[in-house]
Amino acid sequence: MGISRHATAHWDGDFKSGRGTLGTPQSGLLSGTRYGFNSRFGQEKGTNPEELIAAAHAGCFAMALSANLTEAGFPPETIDARAEVDLSMEGGPTLSQIRLKVEAKVPGIDETRFRAVADDTKRNCPVSKALSAVPISMEATLAG
Repeated sequence: MGISRHATAHWDGDFKSGRGTLGTPQSGLLSGTRYGFNSRFGQEKGTNPEELIAAAHAGCFAMALSANLTEAGFPPETIDARAEVDLSMEGGPTLSQIRLKVEAKVPGIDETRFRAVADDTKRNCPVSKALSAVPISMEATLAG
């Protein structure tokens, strides 16, 4: 048995002057959250698909890295993950690159072992797998 999650989107109007709202009815975290052309391609307040993909990837990666480090015998104290998602306009809009940046405080682990666990996590966290058509790079550092 799997787990199913969903989100909703509503859009009014044309591409450039229209606007939409996003929702996550199961958690209620997003409710009527604005998005549109100017929040995606400009600086207007609101979210955009790339930001949401980045949040999902950073969150999934941090959780998966914690699980993998713990399983390897090195439970982490802290993990700070950042995902940067690039949208290229060359040849039409496409996600062109994702950069993961992670810093973790992990007692007792050496740099080589940490890097191996982080690399495995980058390849195998569920969101990384879903985004495998996009090149994903990673900077992983140990804190302290």
